[in-house]
This record gives sequence, structure tokens and C-alpha cells, in this order.
Amino acid sequence: MFGCCWCCSALRPRYKRLVDNIFPVNPQDGLVKNNMEKLTFYSLSSPEKLDRIGEYLFQRASRDIYRRRNGFVVIAMEAMDQLLVACHAQTLNLFVESFLKMIQKLLESTDPQLQILATQSFVRFANIEQDTPSYHTRYDFFVSKYSAMCHSNHNDPAIRKQIRLAGIQGLQGVVRKTLSDDLVENIWEPVHMDKIVPSLLYNMQNSRYSNKEDTTQNNPTEQSDPPQFAETCMRELVGRASFGHIRCVIRPVLRFVFN
Repeated sequence: MFGCCWCCSALRPRYKRLVDNIFPVNPQDGLVKNNMEKLTFYSLSSPEKLDRIGEYLFQRASRDIYRRRNGFVVIAMEAMDQLLVACHAQTLNLFVESFLKMIQKLLESTDPQLQILATQSFVRFANIEQDTPSYHTRYDFFVSKYSAMCHSNHNDPAIRKQIRLAGIQGLQGVVRKTLSDDLVENIWEPVHMDKIVPSLLYNMQNSRYSNKEDTTQNNPTEQSDPPQFAETCMRELVGRASFGHIRCVIRPVLRFVFN
């Protein structure tokens, strides 16, 4: 029986065996670092396998989300983050599709912690410059999802605040990514601005977070205070708008103010 299992394992593609080996028996032990280094080296040596590695990690994470084994999901996301950083710019596009599928899968989860984890990874991705932008990549889902997170009404005030902050961070990441990569998708289109701008304004007017609900911090920092962070993102959005695009920002502002 043991020999049969060993034989089946040996027949599995090498990239799958390398991916499987980064997961410990107990998820609390975290990512197996030595095996992660082997997977990273293999990815750099065989960049044509990146898309398969990413897809296999996505499949494993999807199964673990369904089984509510969130510890393994966190490990899979950490592995994808490390591969994303290690990949050379010219091979990054091979990995991006699977990476964004993973982010979307976590954002679709009902678990706030997985949504926040996905947002943190997306923000890191947004700050990476690609030599060749992924022109086929669309961010419609991310704009809609992060805008919805900005309006979270979770019963727990602390979790609600975390989700809204993640939503603002996600919107900032989407704007930065689409503009820095000069993508075909126009983030200034009304279909996007009509979601982004009201979401930021909604949080800017909700100063009760820092005044009433946040009793743990006397002096909340910008990154921990939704109104302050939303205002910063709004200023950045206006600053990035060209003369021809500024009206795309002003129109939803006026509708928000006078409605």
C-alpha cells in the first residue's frame, strides 16, 4: 500500500509536488520556508510553469475555502505573495491571472478576515510595476467589491471599521494600478467613478468612527481611521485626474452632495 502511494506521488508533476510540500500538516505551523525556497527557485528556473503553479495554488485554496480550512488558505495566499515578489517583471503576466483569481475568491468569501487578507495582497500587487501591463485584465469586480466593502454594516463596530478600511485601500490600489499601467480599461469612466467617489465620500462624512466607536486609540493614524484615509484617497484621486477627466470626479461629488 505504501509503495503504491509513493508511486502515485512520484508520477505527479514536479510543480505540484513542490506546491504540496510548502503546506505543513498543521496549518498553525505556517508556511514551510525551506520548501517555499525550493518552489521559488523552481519558478525562477522554469518561468513557463508559473501559470500552472498559480492555478494549482488557486485550486488548493478554493478547496480549503469550501472546507473552511482558513489556515491553509492563508498559507496559499502567502505563497502567492512571495512568488509575486520573486517573479521577474517579464514573466509576471504568466502569474497575474491566477493571482487575481485567488484575490477574487477570497473577496467573495463571507469571512471578513479573508477579505482583509485578500485586500492586503492586492495592495502589494498594485504597487508592483510590470514591464508589460496585463491589457486583458479587467478590474470591474474589484471596483464593485471594494466599493461595497466601504459601505459595510457589519454588526461588530471593530470588524466594520476594518472592512471599510480594506475597501478604501482596495479602491486606492485599483486606481493606482490602472493608471500606472496605462491600461486600456479607463478607470475614469462613469461606471467606475460612480462607485469609487461616493464610497470615499461616504466614509469621509462618517467621522463617528474616530469620535465614538474607536475608544482604543486616542490619536488614530490615517491608516486606521476611515474618514482620514478616505480623504487622503480622494485628494489623490483628484490630483491624478487630468483636465479632461476632472469632470468625471466632480459629477458624482455633486450628485452625492445634493442627494
